[in-house]
Amino acid sequence: MSQTPPGERSDALSALHGVIERRVNLFGVAEPLVQTEQSSALSGITEDRLIVDLPGVTDIKAAVAALGETPTLEFRLATTIMVGTTTEVAYVSTGLTGRYLASAALGFGSGATAGLTAPEVILTFNSDGAKLFEKITSENVGKQLAIFLDGQPISSPVIQEVIPGGQATITGRFTATEARDLVRNLNFGALPVPIVLQSSSAVGPTLGAVAISAGVVAGIIGSVIVALFMVAWYRLPGLISALALAEYLAFMLAVIKVIPVTLTASGIAGLIISVGMAVDANVLIFERTKEELRSGKTPREAVRIGFSRAWPAIRDGHLTMIISGVILFWLGTSIVQGFALVFVLGVLASFISAVSLSRVFLLAIVPEEGSSRWKFLLGSGFNKN
Repeated sequence: MSQTPPGERSDALSALHGVIERRVNLFGVAEPLVQTEQSSALSGITEDRLIVDLPGVTDIKAAVAALGETPTLEFRLATTIMVGTTTEVAYVSTGLTGRYLASAALGFGSGATAGLTAPEVILTFNSDGAKLFEKITSENVGKQLAIFLDGQPISSPVIQEVIPGGQATITGRFTATEARDLVRNLNFGALPVPIVLQSSSAVGPTLGAVAISAGVVAGIIGSVIVALFMVAWYRLPGLISALALAEYLAFMLAVIKVIPVTLTASGIAGLIISVGMAVDANVLIFERTKEELRSGKTPREAVRIGFSRAWPAIRDGHLTMIISGVILFWLGTSIVQGFALVFVLGVLASFISAVSLSRVFLLAIVPEEGSSRWKFLLGSGFNKN
């Protein structure tokens, strides 16, 4: 923090916290914990520390390397200074750093050779950065504004005019691949201040393993109880829903593995709740089917009508749950996001299990014309109807 003015250090540390948290979230890490703290050394110098906990990450070297890829971006003005009898160019900090950067995009401008285009990187600053950038360009027209990445100049454009709007373009002798990689790194988040790794360690998942084990047991017990209730109350449709529920759980676990999603305690909670949502859709369908049977419809016709009439309620209910999950994921902390992600995936998967699988299974079994036995199998409750 030696190059950061004392009045800006708190903001710089806060920006660093946000950048690193966004960075580790891009790796598919579940519920990362990023903290900042200040500690006083024996010499009386205050140290600013960043503590990063990455659940589910076992390769410390890869994690450290990934964090270290994030660049430090600075804009410096070129000025001439006298050294002895010799003039040299020095680059003076303008205060415009990566913490003011909102986004970076790849573009193509006119190259040196006619008919060719050259890759360029378009930087867009946030509102504070836009004002600072406009101020710098208005006061230094004709001067060189060098762009430094990790302490190395990558471009030294000359300010031709005042640039409002907070957008700058980096051009240079780099290939499209190099420009794409630069855009990727900048979008990951340019660090407002440089960081140095002080220590790293791996902590065994003793407490986490207990929580996960308890969550898995709770999920299994809950699913079994729900399946038994559905079979006992809804008879044949209940058995079909139990099979669809098993398919649903297998599908969800496959999706979680492919994405991948690290199942933490909150993620398991979201998965268990989504199991209830999947069965809830079956309940609506079976109740509608039972009403059609009572009105005199044949078994197969009752199943078809039951599904069609239950569909609007299922659709609207699932849609509202998806909207709620998206809002939780958008506005929530990392712990809430883990819950919301698994919950939304579960709600989407329940469409397949509750609507498609249950319908296919039932229509494959139920006959066009049925006896009183089929009416009993398609009924509900503990009576004979």
